[in-house]
Amino acid sequence: MYLIIVGAGDIGTPLIEIATRSGNEVVVIERDGAKADRVASEYDCLVLNADATVRETLEDAGADRADAVISTTDQDATNVMVCLLAKEFDVPSILSVVHNPEHMSLFRQIGVNTMENPQQLIAEHLYRSVARPAIVDYMRISEEAEVFEITVTEDAPIAGRTLQEAAQEGYLTGDTLVVAIAREESDKPITPRGNTRIKAGDLLTVYSAVGADPEITDIFGHYEDTTE
Repeated sequence: MYLIIVGAGDIGTPLIEIATRSGNEVVVIERDGAKADRVASEYDCLVLNADATVRETLEDAGADRADAVISTTDQDATNVMVCLLAKEFDVPSILSVVHNPEHMSLFRQIGVNTMENPQQLIAEHLYRSVARPAIVDYMRISEEAEVFEITVTEDAPIAGRTLQEAAQEGYLTGDTLVVAIAREESDKPITPRGNTRIKAGDLLTVYSAVGADPEITDIFGHYEDTTE
């Protein structure tokens, strides 16, 4: 792929490393001269020491043939301007980091794929590890809905029951869906059906429209989780 990465800071630099290591053709735009020189000396990519909010800079970077423009600067205003300019070049994929959650709707209105401030995401994961120790991994889908992984304990209400039985007995509602099961004796994930029986030790991938609240994690035998 032909990628244009704007910004060579804490977010952009790891992205540059991954993109170049994966064999992509990468152009980096960085306004800070010292950062631009460092990237040019360390990575196999073209580096432009220039202002990405100027249309000519994106022209020089080859935006008209880019597969994606990814803006990673620490200023939302800069990222918005870069994305708007990238749209003028009909770049197929435009992505940006968003630092202020209040600006998220603005990026969506202009049709940009977004990623929240990574520092905020890290903080949320750290807090989740304390408040929800049962959760192996999770991903927010919306303000409340989440997909998460959780292990079934020996004394879990759902253990030993089929999914259909668990639903009939009220343990699983329409807001909670088991989408995959990883089982030690199985070489690949199990796609659950109504007659699939849940076993202690199963690692479940679960969708919950109300998030991984304690009432939800209790179903899988984890009573240690706290309220937020």
